[in-house]
Amino acid sequence: MSWLTVRKTGAVAVCGAILVAVSPVFSASADAANPYAAQAAAAAKWQAGELVDGGIPGFSGSDWGLTIDTVMALAATRSEPAALKAATDAVAANIRKYNSAEEWGMPGSRIAGATAKVLFASVVAGRNPAAFGGLDMRAETLDLVAGPDAGDDVGRVRDKLTGSPDSGNAFGQSLAVLGLARSGGVPQSAVDFLIKQQCPSGGFRLFPGQLGSTGPVCQDIPTTVLDPDSTGMAVQALLSAAAENGSTGAAAAAKKGADWLKSRQRADGSFGGSGPTAASNTNSTGLAGQALHAAGYSAEADKAAAWVAKHQITADDAGAATKNVGTIAYNEEALTSARAEGIPDFQRDQWRRATPQALLVLAGVPLGDLGKAPTEPTGTATSTPVPTRSDTPAPTGSATHTGSESPSASTSATPTTSLSQTASASISASSSASATNTNQAGTGGGSTVGGGGTANGGGGSLARTGAEIGGLVLLAVGLVGTGFAVRAGARRKNGQHT
Repeated sequence: MSWLTVRKTGAVAVCGAILVAVSPVFSASADAANPYAAQAAAAAKWQAGELVDGGIPGFSGSDWGLTIDTVMALAATRSEPAALKAATDAVAANIRKYNSAEEWGMPGSRIAGATAKVLFASVVAGRNPAAFGGLDMRAETLDLVAGPDAGDDVGRVRDKLTGSPDSGNAFGQSLAVLGLARSGGVPQSAVDFLIKQQCPSGGFRLFPGQLGSTGPVCQDIPTTVLDPDSTGMAVQALLSAAAENGSTGAAAAAKKGADWLKSRQRADGSFGGSGPTAASNTNSTGLAGQALHAAGYSAEADKAAAWVAKHQITADDAGAATKNVGTIAYNEEALTSARAEGIPDFQRDQWRRATPQALLVLAGVPLGDLGKAPTEPTGTATSTPVPTRSDTPAPTGSATHTGSESPSASTSATPTTSLSQTASASISASSSASATNTNQAGTGGGSTVGGGGTANGGGGSLARTGAEIGGLVLLAVGLVGTGFAVRAGARRKNGQHT
């Protein structure tokens, strides 16, 4: 789904000189001299203005996956605290609508990527993950980590659903590693499974056993699709696992992934995704640039930020889009169209998806550092007042309240579920990929950040960001099991972004 840019921590716990050598030094906040801080804040202000009752509008009600992307973006800039609180409160009140199919008659069901994404949202927003919306999101995520009896799936964060293939992918796995590493510890098996998705060349595949790569461990063969977005997420997750937990092999794999991203950066500083998003776009550039920043490749990250900055609507060159200063176009075509004709409502969804992920590279805060204190706002845009809920939302699922949801800068929730407990897999998320070999620079296969498909409008298709497979999962459940269709959360790439 840049924050790394946003996305993707403290002193690194190390066991040996090799880990020390490959681990970057993280900063707790964006560099005070960040030349793009004000632009990141302007983008955050625009995104905050898109919130309706705390959620980002989707095709049917609020899109909770995209709302979490917004939470991460606001945490990266720290310039819209009222909006951050409103969005976080709204997510907490609607967890079951996003991470389960309970509304469709499947009690106890869980969607892996969405569950991991909610966990990470609670962490970056400074909430207690063991009592977020009355639910223990750390325990729920641990419950989805496949145990030692799972064969090739040991350590995989899997759906707890029946009836179709598992939808877990590199985005969801990365979000789980990030959330668990920052809330008390991540099982080594979960880290190991993520590393298995990395090919020898350094890039990561989006789905295990799909898109031309069928083995339990990624291999560089002609049909393998390597995904820059998934790689950007995985690099940041592994860096966090190394820094927070000293996870074996994490730092070395992260460096290899960052080196692969560096080799795929285009001359103008941009990145493309894979499949239908292979052309240069701000979504992929924001995420990959954030990962490069997290890995210590400042020059390359700055080039990515400069490219993204050129695609932002500013007061000086807004043209017909004067009411949308701050937002970031998905690509050059969308930018040109907006300046000439404005941004019509039917194209707005694309801008709502591009902006939060693109601004990550402008903010210059890795995912592993999001929400960490002490912090200072990274920009100067005036904060947009956002009305907060006056009621106390109750969780929408059937779960026992686990305690106070008061903010805590650093959580250390104790797992209430055995790490070896296996989830019964299975709902499928469809990737937006048309598999193209990404072993060649500039090409790629399916790039769904969350396996969410593409959003069209105003200049191109946009891979959904975040662990947003919820909608596709529910759609699959509806068509296969009940005959209903539903769209509930939207990833990319995350999920992709799971």
